[in-house]
Amino acid sequence: MTLWKEYFENSDVERRKFEKWSHYFPIYERYFESYKNTSLIFWEIGVQKGGSTQMWSRYFGPNALIIGLDIDPACASRYDSSQVKIRIGNQSDTVFLQNVIDEFGYPDIILDDGSHMMSDVNTTFEYMYPKISRTGIYMIEDMHCSYWSDYQGGVNVVDSVVNTSKKHIDKLTAHWSRGSVKADWFTDNTRCISYYDSMIVYERGFQLKTRLTWSDQK
Repeated sequence: MTLWKEYFENSDVERRKFEKWSHYFPIYERYFESYKNTSLIFWEIGVQKGGSTQMWSRYFGPNALIIGLDIDPACASRYDSSQVKIRIGNQSDTVFLQNVIDEFGYPDIILDDGSHMMSDVNTTFEYMYPKISRTGIYMIEDMHCSYWSDYQGGVNVVDSVVNTSKKHIDKLTAHWSRGSVKADWFTDNTRCISYYDSMIVYERGFQLKTRLTWSDQK
């Protein structure tokens, strides 16, 4: 199956509904396809109507464990199943996040589609990004909220998620900064940061030592 198929069948009365921007689906396919039919631990922050957790379980296959986090207690009784586990708590509560890790293990992929509040998204990222697998993916959706004041955002808000991520670019390339940016754990454990319309994707991975090579081929 493909996620495009899921998107177009979202009106099926037998399936729980989900709300996703259509332009997200090619991005999902690009980053998630290699995880299909693997023993994956996938977190989605923000369950809402439950349809997306159902979609992920179909997409990734029976060996994947889908963890849905939400602040609404009603989600647990409605959407919990043998493959989809719903846990109730605030995404900025690091004790809650750690309890979920202790119960299920470290996630391979995190998809943050939660409150979209800048403080929540930043807190969750700072705590969870170092805890995903060494080649894992951290995806933050709906980052147009970074420009909206009702989500603590704004173009000149220093701690908006978009502006925070711009600092991460400097960290990613710190070894080239001639000392003006201090390299740290993020520098050595992040392979890539990708930007899309309303979405940021971080890819974990060890940075290989760079070496300039020359070729005599003409």
